[in-house]
Amino acid sequence: MRSPTLPAASRSVVDATVLPRLIRIGPNLCVAAFTLMKLLPARFMLDRAEQRGDLKPGTTVLETSSGTFALGLAMVCRLRGYPLVIVGDPAIDPALCRRLGELGAQVEICTEPSPNGGFQQARLDRLAELRSRYPDHYVPGQYHNPDNPNAYAAVAEQIAETVGAVDCLVGPVGSGGSTGGTAAFLRLLQPRMRLIGVDTSPSTIFGQADGPRVVRGLGNSLVPPNVSHDAYDEVHWAGPAEVCRATRELHARHALFMGPTSGASFLVARWYAERNPGSQVVAFLPDEGHRYQETVYRDEWLAERGLLDVPATASPRTVTDPGDAVGGWARMLWRRRSLDDALREARQGRGTALGEVR
Repeated sequence: MRSPTLPAASRSVVDATVLPRLIRIGPNLCVAAFTLMKLLPARFMLDRAEQRGDLKPGTTVLETSSGTFALGLAMVCRLRGYPLVIVGDPAIDPALCRRLGELGAQVEICTEPSPNGGFQQARLDRLAELRSRYPDHYVPGQYHNPDNPNAYAAVAEQIAETVGAVDCLVGPVGSGGSTGGTAAFLRLLQPRMRLIGVDTSPSTIFGQADGPRVVRGLGNSLVPPNVSHDAYDEVHWAGPAEVCRATRELHARHALFMGPTSGASFLVARWYAERNPGSQVVAFLPDEGHRYQETVYRDEWLAERGLLDVPATASPRTVTDPGDAVGGWARMLWRRRSLDDALREARQGRGTALGEVR
């Protein structure tokens, strides 16, 4: 009997895990489950920098990140031999710091937030200082580099070939690369496809005032230039209790051991899929749950933050102003508007309502 032909081995762990696994978890709901989503733009950005001649042997890569983009860069830089300096903040957990160090990255921690822009701005300010220290450097710049959203053309192609026509794409919004980039490519085939962005409160990305956040990986103190606000049909702000419950339910019910950004995406995608049974929904699950075993997956941690016994919320409340979405789970029909237009219309609506009350 002839042995079956086996697929060729991947050249590296990066090549083997850069794309998601597409898994159907409901009649009209598929998930794109990544081992580490940020590995894709990290590799793509370095590929393009090498092609342009911006990145050569010996060039130091400098970047600001306190999460999975740092890990993605560290993996690629280690395999390609580039020195890497990551500027982070106290949100980097000890396990991630150890992994970055073992991969050869130097980690610099900003211990104080900037008065305007919080830790994100403090990290950017420190990054600017480091650029003068390393004359031969390259900064990927996940928040503004168009190679970030462009990296997701490969995911759009994978989804189109595997799932077919998609009516609604749901995903968390951080740098804006994954949801905006994938939607832009899928809409070349399906211009009417809905895009739902998932954030948490308080976060500046969709027009709220900045503030402390419980959920890691969601929310931002600055508005990244890569967020194409006019790509989104709808925005949800998921509260920490709903996010943590959905994250653990994703594991308990579907054996998908993922992080809280995945839980937030699952929460919203399941809600939308159940209410639109004729629509094919795809949800992004950005990373696995190993970093969160002592937080989201631990009852004691949830109890300390008052999140363990919060009554379940079956659906979001609908708001017309991002400021009214703070606290719990809320949604706003964004209608592919710019951030300025959405906020201006929200202010006008509030002014009209106040006039009617008077």
